[in-house]
Amino acid sequence: MACSICVAIHPVAYAEAQSDILRLPDQTVSVSRQSDPTAPTLRDKRATFAAIPGGASIVDAETYKTGRSSTLQDALGLTTGVFVQPRFGAEEARLSIRGSGLQRTFHGRGLLLMQDGVPVNLADGSFDFQSIEPLASDHIEVMRGANAWRYGATNLGGAINFVSPTGKTAAPVDLRYEGGSFGYRRLYGAFAQDFGNWDGFVSLSHSEQDGYREHAQQENQRLFANLGGRINRRISTRFYLTHVDTDSALPGSLTRAQLRDDPRQANPGSVAGDNRRDFILNRLGNMTVLALDGGHSLELSSFYSEKSLFHPIFQVLDVDTEDMGVRLTHRWANDAGWRWSMGAEVVEGRNTDQRYINLGGQKGPRVNALRQTASNLNAFAELEVSVAERWAVIGGLAWMRQERDVDDRLQCNAFVTAVCVPQDESFNNTYRGELGRLGVRHDLAEGVQLFANISQSVEPPTFSELTGGQLISANDEQRANTLEVGLRWSRANLELDLAAYRSEIRDELLALNDAAGDPEGTVNADRTLHQGLELGGALTLGKVVVRGQYLFNDFRFDDDPVYGSNRLAGVPRQFIKGEALWQQRGWYAGPTFEWVPSHYAVDHAETLYAEGYATWGLKAGYRQRQGLGFFVEGRNLSDRNYVATTGVVADADGADSAQFMPGDGRGLFAGLEWRL
Repeated sequence: MACSICVAIHPVAYAEAQSDILRLPDQTVSVSRQSDPTAPTLRDKRATFAAIPGGASIVDAETYKTGRSSTLQDALGLTTGVFVQPRFGAEEARLSIRGSGLQRTFHGRGLLLMQDGVPVNLADGSFDFQSIEPLASDHIEVMRGANAWRYGATNLGGAINFVSPTGKTAAPVDLRYEGGSFGYRRLYGAFAQDFGNWDGFVSLSHSEQDGYREHAQQENQRLFANLGGRINRRISTRFYLTHVDTDSALPGSLTRAQLRDDPRQANPGSVAGDNRRDFILNRLGNMTVLALDGGHSLELSSFYSEKSLFHPIFQVLDVDTEDMGVRLTHRWANDAGWRWSMGAEVVEGRNTDQRYINLGGQKGPRVNALRQTASNLNAFAELEVSVAERWAVIGGLAWMRQERDVDDRLQCNAFVTAVCVPQDESFNNTYRGELGRLGVRHDLAEGVQLFANISQSVEPPTFSELTGGQLISANDEQRANTLEVGLRWSRANLELDLAAYRSEIRDELLALNDAAGDPEGTVNADRTLHQGLELGGALTLGKVVVRGQYLFNDFRFDDDPVYGSNRLAGVPRQFIKGEALWQQRGWYAGPTFEWVPSHYAVDHAETLYAEGYATWGLKAGYRQRQGLGFFVEGRNLSDRNYVATTGVVADADGADSAQFMPGDGRGLFAGLEWRL
């Protein structure tokens, strides 16, 4: 008011005074905390993955926590390129990318599974599905094929990394309950605290279920915790602690006739032998990053784990495992778009494998005692060069030397009778590989990217493929050359991930079962082909989001002397899975679906088949970052009797065989969650 009067009385004097005022340019002052390189944000990870010249994606855990979040299929079922099918509604699954570990219907292989960048795999390359808690993840990294070289993976399938929340990214308190059909119950509690330069996160969960089938009970207790932050402006570190106590009854496989008659029944032999997979796992990991000048950094990851397994199947396997490893990686990047990573990894594992005659799930006379040692030394390097505007070339080299040693300390076998038959299963084998990779990436337009790469892979056999069956199998390593081309699209209302690939494989590791569904052993196929399409993404139409994936799998023998050009058994040629959710201010509702359009072979001779199927469900709920939320989900609402996955035999000769694992029938699940 006073200023207005001044202008009115002395307009000229006021204008002259104003002209003497020094006007400074507008400035914005902001204060931000320096990021922790041991815990990159989801946004940072997406930017990093956008530079990978091949199939790679990030799964935001918020997308699958809208429904039941129990199995790896719940978490990864809609992820481009991932084929995952539970064996009996539980964590145990067939998990495959591009046909990796395709024949394995137990105890995963063919992928590098990680928790927070530290391997969950044992030293021999195998892994346990029960080691992962989907609810204790902030996001999941999926790197298909050679696109996982940043973690030193040299296998056909690539790597999957479950990334935990931290005290800076998680809600201070997260409490969740899920329950529903087949006696399913899951309690989850997580607590996070930001201490400034340091932060901590801890989650506890308890889950149990009776199972859709008989003899399919399961109970799990899991603890995941991490504590980390900045020691100084250059050094950051984070410690990870895992404890898993899991008990799983195994209902086994059914014949096609048994499945049609009553899919809820268990295999009689599984009940008689009280087949189970029970183990306790303790694991400690660390990630430390040293930031250097000029865009350089050193990343050191290490882990130590102990596992005790009690596993009555064709025999009672009592296995104690100790694994440890360390990986050092040098990374560098500049403003011109050049990136470099180079690393070396050392991993060693020791198993004490005691085997007994299975007497109704209890130990009978001891029939074998194996001391198994796996030693791995791997090195890898990758360079990305910006060669022109919107063009980049990526080259990589890898070298590996892995040893598998089995010391038979009992030299006694009782696979046929209870009589001890002398048999020395000792052996030592060394596997070596020198690998290369070359890729190109072109940013065609904003949000549109084309890529292509050619790569090599090597996979030594795991101990399950050497001594895990009823016969000893000293197999060779599996090798492949893979060509991949594809497209990423992220514009307007469409997110698209498309890749086509062709892998020419030598000595593919094919695991076979006997007529009862028990593991019989693993063989090396001479030459096989894995080729196909991976298509996934999300389309937003108004308030409706359609999300899902399509897989076209053409896996076959290549002029095999026995099977010719037959398709490899055990996987459908096409697989479609998705959901269409109406979303509005935290509310959502819509259908879910899964479709296998045609039948597929259970044996390599193509005489026994699993039928295709289609299932559908409904999901609805309310979810926000804070406060109370809930979901209600119905699955397989048509109560379809279908085959979720199968075993694999060489030649069934058209006869029915216990190779079929039913999917769950109609189920209703609900959950309640509160986040502070």
